[in-house]
Formats: sequence, structure tokens, C-alpha cells
Amino acid sequence: MKKDLTSSTTNRQNILNNGYAIEKIEENLNLGGLYWKNEAIFSKVKVAEILDVNVRTIERYLENHNEELTKNGYKVLKGLELKSFKNYLSDIGVGDISQSPSLGLFTFRTVLNLAMLVTESKRAKEIRNKILDIVLDVMAEKSGGHTKFINQRDESYLPSAYKEFSYRKEFTDALDLYLDSNSKWKYATYTNKIYQIIFLENAKEYKKILSLKDKDSVRDTMYAEVLNAIASFEHGIATEMKEKFEDLGRKLSTDELNHLFDKAAKNPYLTPHINDARAKMASRDLCFRDALHEKLENYVESVPKVDFDKFLGEKSKTLEERLSDPETLAILKRLKDR
Repeated sequence: MKKDLTSSTTNRQNILNNGYAIEKIEENLNLGGLYWKNEAIFSKVKVAEILDVNVRTIERYLENHNEELTKNGYKVLKGLELKSFKNYLSDIGVGDISQSPSLGLFTFRTVLNLAMLVTESKRAKEIRNKILDIVLDVMAEKSGGHTKFINQRDESYLPSAYKEFSYRKEFTDALDLYLDSNSKWKYATYTNKIYQIIFLENAKEYKKILSLKDKDSVRDTMYAEVLNAIASFEHGIATEMKEKFEDLGRKLSTDELNHLFDKAAKNPYLTPHINDARAKMASRDLCFRDALHEKLENYVESVPKVDFDKFLGEKSKTLEERLSDPETLAILKRLKDR
């Protein structure tokens, strides 16, 4: 589904932070520009020409979106830096293009940023469509076509999944040992309680949002930070159940366990981990999986450049590649031997 880049700062920034997509877009669009300090740069006049608008339109967008455009490469040269740039132009035979005491320059990323903002230009719309197509192609190529499990490409995923598996066992054992209930649904019921506390959805809702099949494991698709938050909660609840059991000298009722859950949900020590897990899940799923968690919409933010390296870069690997990596296996062995 095509995204409306003109209305979403987050969608624009997700593209501009994706260096792998930017590289392909630059190759494909071939906008030219003048190279200075190993980077393509463009004057205001050149950008107006590229987007087929007048200079005043560019100036208006600069005024209305100055903070965003500056963050993405727009720069005003003054003083010694401007003098250095003019000397460079003279050296390559371009000549002095400005007699003013300052000069605004656009990088390639800034030109793309403007193309995603300008609504008056047919040319800008064409560039936006190309941008979206290339981003999809790059995402598919870098993820091996499986964004459903893009979380597993993070080098932190396997250790986090292994630790969470251990704490999951501790939690389910606590339900058997310390809860006065023979219900076969207790594991699913209290697992969903944890999910709803951490990311405001139960397993069924989560599967629907990510279009998972019935046989798909929910946790196989979760990011390392989300698994860490779940593991912390499971360990804390299991520990408190044991302490309460020993204090009472009997198994806990469901009401008493629910009280422990309510108390844990308000624990200030867990709050930063829960908020981080919500932001990571909401932001990454929207960017990488085109999946919106409506209950977490307020937590959506642009995905930082480091995340594109984590899931699409050289350090990202499939789960099969991770399992054949001696270094990863050594980490898992250390975790097992704890």
C-alpha cells in the first residue's frame, strides 16, 4: 500500500534514515549535482529545476519545514566555509555563483526530503512514487523477502530469545507450583496478561496485525527488546509468586495472582523497559512490516539509522546463518551453563 509521504513526518524520516535505500535511489534518479566533500550538493535554483517549481516555492517550504530540512542536510554556508566553497568552485572552473554573504545548499537527502513535501509538482509526485518502489525493493532484497521474521536478523535476537525461553519456563513452572488452579487455559490467560501489560495487545490481536498464520509462533516475530521486557516481567512474577506462596503457606488464588500482575504493571522499575518495547515494536513494525499497532500509535517514531544497519546491514543475518556461527553458539552455550 502506497504511503502518503506529504503528510507523514515519520514515513519521510524512515526513508531518509535508510541509507541502503538512499544509495539505490541516488543511482536510479541520477539527479546530478555538484560534488563537494564527497557528497552531491544542489543550489536552490537547481532544486527548483529538478522539482519543476519556482524558487519562491522552495523558499516557502524551507521556511515552513526548516527544522526537518536542516536535520536532513540543508545548510547555509557563511564566513570561512562559504569562502572555501567559492574557492572550490573557482578551482573546478564553475566560477563564483553568488556574491551574497551566505549561500544555502541542499544535499541529495534534502532534495528527496523536499520531493516528499512538495504537493504542487507533478515531477515531485513522480519522484515520490519512485522512492516508494525502490524502498520496497531494497527492503525485500535485504531481508530476503521475509519481513515477517526481520526481527531475527538482529544479532541480539538469539541470545534474547534463549534467555526469554528460560524465564518462560520459570514462569510456567511457577503457575504449576504456586497457583491454585487446574485450568488448562492458565498459561495462555496469564501470557496474554503479560502481552497486554507490555504492548497492550493479546496474542490473537498481535497475530492479526502482523497477518501471522495460526501455526506461526508469536515470539518468533518479536524484537529482542520486546523479548527482554517479557522475560523481565516473567521472572519478576515468578519470583513474587514463590515469595507469596512461602509467606502464605499455601497456593495463591487467581485474585491474589491478579493483584501481583496489577502491582507489577505499575512497577516504576519496569516502566522504562515497557515503554521502550512499545516504541520499538510500534515503530519498527510500521517501517519494516507496514503493520500498524493502533493501540501503540502514540509510541510510533521514526526508525533511527542504526536500526537499518541492525536489520538490513552487513551484521544482519538469517536465523540459519546465526545458528551456524561459532561465536553465536558460544554465547548460547554460556547462557545455558549459567
